[in-house]
Amino acid sequence: MKFLPIVWASLTRRKVRTLFTLLSVLFAFVVFGYLGAIRQAFRVGVDVSGADRMLVIHKVSLIQPLPISYGDRIASVPGVKAVTHANWFGGIYQDPKNFFGQMAVDTDTYLNLYPELVLSPAQKAAWLADRTGAIVGKTTAERFGWKVGDRIPIQATIYRRKDGAKTWEFTLDGIYTGKEKGNDTSNMFFHYDYLKEASVNLRDNVGWYIIRIADPKTTTQMATKIDSLFANSPAETKTSTEQAFAQGFADQVGDIGTIIGGVVSAVFFTLLLVAGNTMAQSVRERTSELAVLKTLGFTDRRILVLVLTESLLLAIVGGGLGLLLAWTAVTVLGDPTHQFLPVFFLPGRDIVLGVVFVLLLGLVTGIIPAYQAMRLKIVDALRRL
Repeated sequence: MKFLPIVWASLTRRKVRTLFTLLSVLFAFVVFGYLGAIRQAFRVGVDVSGADRMLVIHKVSLIQPLPISYGDRIASVPGVKAVTHANWFGGIYQDPKNFFGQMAVDTDTYLNLYPELVLSPAQKAAWLADRTGAIVGKTTAERFGWKVGDRIPIQATIYRRKDGAKTWEFTLDGIYTGKEKGNDTSNMFFHYDYLKEASVNLRDNVGWYIIRIADPKTTTQMATKIDSLFANSPAETKTSTEQAFAQGFADQVGDIGTIIGGVVSAVFFTLLLVAGNTMAQSVRERTSELAVLKTLGFTDRRILVLVLTESLLLAIVGGGLGLLLAWTAVTVLGDPTHQFLPVFFLPGRDIVLGVVFVLLLGLVTGIIPAYQAMRLKIVDALRRL
């Protein structure tokens, strides 16, 4: 700590250069923070998927329905503890860009398989008793300013009503929250029975089944048992873990992790060049000063530590401020897409990873100039005066 003034004097020797380097580091870590929040949004269904939950869909495609009679047969498979089902509704609220998930579910069993979705007992009772009732996640309710008791009109795109109307109206009976920060609270759920009785084209079908199994270690065996039940039938099935299904669904958008990783790699490679060039120039400009310090008794090791400390301080100040600014912006300003994303926050693991990157940046950009300074010969340095 007693040599900190020397390090600080070295950094402020070229104030403009140091300032622009700091801004480059700061901007890079702001980008890193925002990309981490975006990646988390696309992984929301993957990271928080239940280890004991599996999905049964049509073998051809998710959009192909399954007979409702499959539910009892799936429930009879040894190792299956609970079964529920859901249908994708795919309606429009006011404008097609106001996208959010709407699903017709078996209201008696659905929430039992998703304990991470928290709904008050009073609101749950009201929903179960209301044939045209719906519950909506907190994210979507806040997005549109909805409150309990509101009537929500949804324009149909898949299911036509028997009375010829194009709009389905639902009463908002409850607003659910997530037990954990990463839980998806953007969907709307309503009664499958209401959809079935009022729709002209649903028939006795469901979109997919969700099951809970007794032993999460037996997912492969359970998938084989269930799919073998319906082999060679008009509606063969494909059973997978909920996590695998969510990952596959996310991959339809694109491999977000790889894309973001590529962007981050490009940003940090450029940053290494910028910061490394700053440190190299700084050491070259101070060759004579370093020779004087060695003449005064500074050992090679101490010179190495001085230059490395300078590089680390530059990275810590810029990177630390960048991470802090990213966390503040994500937390205070929220989702820049105005809650189109199901969740938007900077995970703790990305903050820790950011701190590691800050330290690596300081070490990598400073190690070569520090080594050169350590190996500097006093006589050679003084000849350059």
